[in-house]
Amino acid sequence: MAMHEADLQAMIAAAFPGATVTITDLAGDGDHYAAHVVSESFRGMTRVAQHKAVYAALGGRMGGELHALQLTTGVPS
Repeated sequence: MAMHEADLQAMIAAAFPGATVTITDLAGDGDHYAAHVVSESFRGMTRVAQHKAVYAALGGRMGGELHALQLTTGVPS
């Protein structure tokens, strides 16, 4: 079962209030997305820790509803 782009964006935005979240459907199949997340809450975190935080926000949907996520994260400049 595929995940809707709006659902993915809502889950990430809910976990990181005030974040800028941009989702791109890479294959048009609802299984392969790119997410760009910019959040002040990432400040002081390593890139790996930032990515782990985003994956945690997805509540275990990676590998199930969501097959692939190309993830970029950062802090506001």
